[in-house]
This record gives sequence, C-alpha cells and structure tokens, in this order.
Amino acid sequence: MSGNDIVYHIVAIAVFSLIALMCVYPFYYLLICTISDNQAVDLGQVLVWPKGFHIKNYLEIFKVQNLGNAAVISVVRTVTGTAASMLVSSYMAYFFTKEEMWGRKFWYRLVVITMYFSAGMIPVYLNNKMLGLLNSFWIYIIPGLLSVYNMILIKTSIEAMPPDLEESAYLDGAGYFTRFFKLVLPLQKPILATVALFSAVGHWNDFFTTKLYITKPRLYTLQFLLYELLNQITAAAEQITNDDPFAKITPTGIRLTLTAVVVIPIMLVYPFVQKYYVKGIMVGAVKG
Repeated sequence: MSGNDIVYHIVAIAVFSLIALMCVYPFYYLLICTISDNQAVDLGQVLVWPKGFHIKNYLEIFKVQNLGNAAVISVVRTVTGTAASMLVSSYMAYFFTKEEMWGRKFWYRLVVITMYFSAGMIPVYLNNKMLGLLNSFWIYIIPGLLSVYNMILIKTSIEAMPPDLEESAYLDGAGYFTRFFKLVLPLQKPILATVALFSAVGHWNDFFTTKLYITKPRLYTLQFLLYELLNQITAAAEQITNDDPFAKITPTGIRLTLTAVVVIPIMLVYPFVQKYYVKGIMVGAVKG
C-alpha cells in the first residue's frame, strides 16, 4: 500500500468516524440524561457519562394511566398496518406490471396522482365518518392500506426481474396468485424490507390520526398519550414532586424520558432490516 493510500484510508476513517459519532451521540446523550440526576441535566453537567444514576424518570412514566394499553395499541397497529400495507401495495405493484391489463397506464397515473393531490382534511374526515371509522381501531389500518410511494418502489423492483422466470412458472401451470406469492414476493425481500421499515416508522410515530378521529382512551396510541403528557409536562413534574419531595423530577427529565420511550422501540427494528435496507433503496433509485 502506497503512502497516498495510507493517508486516504486514515482520512476516510477519521471522517466516517466523525459522521458516525454525530449520528450516534444524540441517542447516547438522550439515554444518559434519562438516567442522570435531573438537576445536573438542567445545569448542562451531563455530556459524556451519567451523573447521579437513577431510574426514577422511567418509574414515573410507567405509572401513567393507560400507558400499557396504549403501548399494546401502538404495537398492534404498527404490525397489522405494516403487514396489510405491504400486502396491498405489493399486489398493486405487481398488478401494474402486467402489460396485458386494459388501460394500465391510465389507471397507474390515476393512482400516482393521489401522491400530489388530496381531497383535503374535511372531505377525508367526512369520508372516514361515513365509513364508520371514527373511534374504531380500523381507522389506523384502512386509510393507509395503499402507499403509492411504496407501490412505485416495489413495482420498480418487480420490473427488474427477468421475465423468463414468471413465464417458466406460467408454463408449469402456476396461476396468477401462485406466481405472486411463491415467485415474485420471495424475490423482493430487499425492497419489501425497506418499505416495511418506512411503513412501520410511519405507523409508530403517528399521533395525529388519534388526535383527529379517536376520543375513546382505550384506543389511544402510545405516541398520542405521550404527546398529551408533553403538553402538560410542567404540571406533571410539579405534581410528581409534590407527591414525593425527594423525587427531584424536572420537566426536562420527563421530556427526555418520554422521547426515549418512544424512540427506542422502533430503533430496535433497524438491525434486523439493515442488510436489506441499502440494497432496497438502490433498487428503487437506479431504476426509478
């Protein structure tokens, strides 16, 4: 290895290490602040290591009424919504790759145009009300069944498949649905993992749907419940301190802990799809 190569590798390692640190440190800082003395956090004394280790912030958050039920609703919504959206979006993508479909380009453009134009909030609300989705768990699932953006990514990936594969399956007697479920979908793992991640993050982070359509506390999602608590953060911290003068709970400590409770679960998904993520993005970028 020449001297120039050594210098290049050293600089590259240094630059990418710095970028990695910039990405990882905010999450690390968030975690150490949630387990550090709240007064030290407020004074800016927590930067690298926790100070005055405790888990009182988490214990107080877990005492929030209806938190467990809200967490279950969020998990079920994320899993169900992601699976349903992937199935519908991938089927529509496969559907639009069929050249023999009558008016294929017209119907495809009609679907794609909904990415750029919508009816507006009031008509959508009235439509969901007419469908009986208000105060229903299905308001989290049905309106998001088809993601046009994800459909386009999957369609692009399917079109990159060698046409001989499906033709051979057809000659062997495989029907339309057999080819879709047993041939096409198994070959789309990278792009499916990518769009599943997009969909899961969207479902997990959404609180506005609950705010707009749900009034029953038993259907609140974790994000909406914590959003409501964030709006009352100062009063909540004062109430906790009044109940337990030794708790030393501050609004900042509660706010950081709430953020950690919401962020950590979805972050745990990334390692399982990382090997597919880059490849899936490239498939959509190169052909699209």
